[in-house]
Amino acid sequence: MCAKVNLLIIVSLFVLTNADYWNDREKLIKREESQMLGSSIILNEAEQIANKILMGYKYSEYDAGFQNPGIFAPGRHFFQSKRDVENSKVFSFIQKVPKGGALHGHDTALASFDYLYSLTYKANLYGCTVDGRIRLKFLSYQEQDKTCKWTLISELRKNEPDFDKWLRSQLTLDVSNPREEYPDINAVWKAMSDIFGTVDPLLNYKPVFEEYLYQALLELYNDNVMYLEFRGVLPAMYDLNETVYGPMQVAGIYKEVVDQFKKDHPNFIGARFIYAPSRKVNNATVENYIKIVKELKKNYPDFLAGFDLVGQEDLGLPLTEFINHLDQIPKDIDFIFHAAETNWFGTSTDMNLVDAVLLGTKRIGHGYGLVKHPAIMEIVKEKGIGIEVCPISNQVLMLVEDMRNHPAAILMAQNYPVVIGYDDPSFWSTKGLSYDFYMAFMGIASRSADLRLLKQLAKNSLTYSMMPATEKKLAIEAWETDWQQFIDKIISENYNC
Repeated sequence: MCAKVNLLIIVSLFVLTNADYWNDREKLIKREESQMLGSSIILNEAEQIANKILMGYKYSEYDAGFQNPGIFAPGRHFFQSKRDVENSKVFSFIQKVPKGGALHGHDTALASFDYLYSLTYKANLYGCTVDGRIRLKFLSYQEQDKTCKWTLISELRKNEPDFDKWLRSQLTLDVSNPREEYPDINAVWKAMSDIFGTVDPLLNYKPVFEEYLYQALLELYNDNVMYLEFRGVLPAMYDLNETVYGPMQVAGIYKEVVDQFKKDHPNFIGARFIYAPSRKVNNATVENYIKIVKELKKNYPDFLAGFDLVGQEDLGLPLTEFINHLDQIPKDIDFIFHAAETNWFGTSTDMNLVDAVLLGTKRIGHGYGLVKHPAIMEIVKEKGIGIEVCPISNQVLMLVEDMRNHPAAILMAQNYPVVIGYDDPSFWSTKGLSYDFYMAFMGIASRSADLRLLKQLAKNSLTYSMMPATEKKLAIEAWETDWQQFIDKIISENYNC
């Protein structure tokens, strides 16, 4: 009898202990999920219905990848998985999401590759080959120089059967075997620098750039993005009359295109410009940068969003080289610095984070190395410094192979102020923000991350923008209207109501 009683007690204790374990496990999971980006959002009844649709798509795709990792798009190089992304129901859903603003993109790489390539069919476009690279230029007549035999692109197309294939390869990083084509980070950056060198004279022709920027805005607008902050170097523009346009004139051209687009598309909130010249320069050049950004603030105070320095950080000069110069920039001009776009830890590139924060940067471009710096992470969260995460760029430029290993997963898990950018979509054959949103949602975030994450990312893009407070408030209100219409549309499409 006593043995039976003792056995019952043991079984009862096991059941109780077992129940306690599962309760504790559930509490711990909930505790972690409550700290994730977007976790504070409470979905209303309609949003819960839309979320159920989204998560049905996500679980199906995610779990298929878990069973067969080779088919999981975020785990492969984007150039080899792009078609699978485009066939994804999650991607189709994300394309419809009102995504707020795009806060990280560069002026001569904003539009899709297909549109960029279509510009090579423009009249008066000449080309020649120097050291294996195509040079492009719009001319009113066939001029010659010692290094270049300028020939109409239309003639080159007519006379050389493989010219188009070769020309396309000169304008994109998108290749079938990226790891073979670009053996290391310096190689892929060199290739991108070469592309910029080819593209810039094409786009710096004033009539073409006006069309190009308008198209870039249109592609964002069609991707349900309502606002843009883009970086640029204000290159000299030209026309067939041999007029050369200087920095202030170029800024005016940018603004005129934006104003015209807003007039044509009243739902588009607008765009602002971040003056972002090269970081690999001498002191005299930096002095000129400061002069230009001061003039920009004077002439276009509502269009200028801030100041940055760009280029490959590992080979460029660190922010410490510019401290004395940066002190000369008026306090009413905000810094929006690239920092720690690197895999190195403790190098000058990595330490750009320290200087960016000390200099008062409002956002951090990329910040790939941020998670290695707990003290800086504390400051970022405390001061609300937005982190511009560009997933596809980070993969193409060889910081991360597999999106599941992207350090932004840590930032999302701990509710850091992440915003999603697209960097240079022309060169990796994307269009709009949806591709990068997809990678963030499916590859970087948790399997359990849901509609609340997408909503938070969209809101963050407006919250951490450089819009003035009043304009920002109106933009968020407009976005909330778009969001509700989006939710209604999703439900209608899926339930025929």
